[in-house]
Parts: sequence; structure tokens; C-alpha cells
Amino acid sequence: MASSSLFPCLSVFFCTISIMAPLTAGQLDYSYYDRACPVLPRIIRWNVWSALRNDSRIAASLLRLHFHDCFVNGCDGSVLLDDTNDFEGEKNAAPNRNSVRGFETIDNIKADLERACPLTVSCVDILTLAAREVVVMSGGPFWPVLLGRRDGLTASEKAANDQLPSPFEPLDKIAAKFTDKGLNLRDVVVLSGAHTIGFAQCFAFKRRLFNYQDSGKPDPILDSSMLSNLQSTCPEEGSNTKITPLDIQSVTQFDNAYYRNLMSNTGLLESDQALMSNSETADMVKSYSLYPYLFYQHFAASMVKLGNVGVLTGETGQIRKVCGSVNYYN
Repeated sequence: MASSSLFPCLSVFFCTISIMAPLTAGQLDYSYYDRACPVLPRIIRWNVWSALRNDSRIAASLLRLHFHDCFVNGCDGSVLLDDTNDFEGEKNAAPNRNSVRGFETIDNIKADLERACPLTVSCVDILTLAAREVVVMSGGPFWPVLLGRRDGLTASEKAANDQLPSPFEPLDKIAAKFTDKGLNLRDVVVLSGAHTIGFAQCFAFKRRLFNYQDSGKPDPILDSSMLSNLQSTCPEEGSNTKITPLDIQSVTQFDNAYYRNLMSNTGLLESDQALMSNSETADMVKSYSLYPYLFYQHFAASMVKLGNVGVLTGETGQIRKVCGSVNYYN
């Protein structure tokens, strides 16, 4: 049984939301755009709903895009920037190349906002709000989002390669990368739960299927029936870019099935299943598998923390006119 300290306010989930973050953090504020751009919430929701209607994968894509932005030198919209003569951006970094998506949705939101409220709402705030909306629209929790982040002026392919966690890394190395961002081990377990939606390409898990750790055999932990299905989907000499659901139980529903999968050794990624190899993280997995509202509560709290990593405020950075490029005239 999990420690009772894990269960504050569990019977009334929303009672925790109001205490997950202070009213302001630095120069961020919940009501930052209320006067300058009152249509912001409506524009975000409409575009996210429209994108989800056309592509159910976009929920996971936008959530991942936000994570990949904040994890590389902080939440500054750098992942949205195209390469220039001055820098090689993050889009072509190994964890992102032919993988991150959702840029068109962010661009559509930005275009609508530029018509309604020119040079007012930052691209990073758009991405942060869009990530929250896709979780809510997929059945997950709501959390308050502090606003007023500014867009960064540069991006770095090398930083993305160095700082983003990899599905091939051991748990201790992933945890160290979270610590570097001011996040903790619970955040590792909770934010990994975002894999309750979305897909992974074969290359991200194929080594578990045929030659795990150069053994010439599959990963012995992986459930045998799941192994057989995955070997059919991703044959050893076949395509590395085919996709399969991260959570086969509820592909588009944001829920706690991801943790139940780990309990039954059906986690898709090596880094996911590794959460069961550590007693502390395994206890958390068990708790989240049993108590969905505990997961929702902690996921909301971790998303607030993630969204406040390394933000730019005040006169630092800028408000981009187009999310893929810096305003060089500012």
C-alpha cells in the first residue's frame, strides 16, 4: 500500500489545484492577457479542438512538443524555431528529427492571435496552453497556467541532443536530467504517464524485440504476447518508422492505463518499463495504477512545474510575430 502522504485531498481532486502554484511566479500571472487579448482562451480551444477532430494523434504531439521545448534550456519556444545562418535549431536534433509534430497547429493559433491581438501573446505561452487543452480534451486533468513567458531568441541542436531524455537511457540518467531542470523522481514517473496517449516509431523499441543488450534475444521482461505482436508490426529487417501505440489499452484516452501496463510488463519503451526496476518508482507506478485521480492530481502539479522551467519574462526575449523565426527588428 502506498504511503498516506501520497494521498492529500484524494477524495476531492480539485481541492488541490488551487494550491499547486502561487498566484504569480516572477513576472508570470494567471490573468496576464485578460485585458490585452481576452479572446486568447477561445482561439486556443477552437484551434486545438479543430486539430484533434482532424488528427487524434495531435494531442500527444502537442504535449510532447511542450515537453521538448521546456526541457531544452527552459520554456522559451526554441523548439519552434527553424534553422538560420546563425544557429542550427532543435527540430533536426536526434530526439526530434522526423518525430516532433504539431507545428502547424501552433502556427494556426499564432496567425489567429496576430489578427486579433498583434505582437501580444508569445509562442511559448501558446504552446503551454495548447498542451493543457489537449490533455483536458483527451479526458485528463485541468491545471492553471501562469502566463507572460517571452519567446527566446535562439535554439540549439546540440542542447536538444544533450538535454532531452532518451528511451534508451537508464533510469538514473533520465532522473539526473530531470534534476537538472529542478524536477524530481516523482516528476519522472508522473510525466512519463503522458505516454498514456500517442505512438512510438519502431526504432524507439525494436532492440527490445530481437537483440536486447546484445544478447541475441528479446527483452525477457516484455510480455510474451505483446512481444509477438510487436515483432509482427516491426520485423527485424523491416521499417523503423512504423508506429504503434504507447498504450494499446486506451490509445487516445488520457487515463492511468499506462501504469497498469507497466504492472503487467507491457510498457512499450525500455525507459517506461524501467520504472518498475526501482523500488521507489515502482511504488509510485502501483499507486497510480490503482488510483487514477491521484495520477491526475500529480500530473497537473508536475505540468505546472514543467511549464515554469527556465522561463523568460519582462524585457528578456521577445514576442515573435511568427513562431518559426525571431523578430530581428526588435
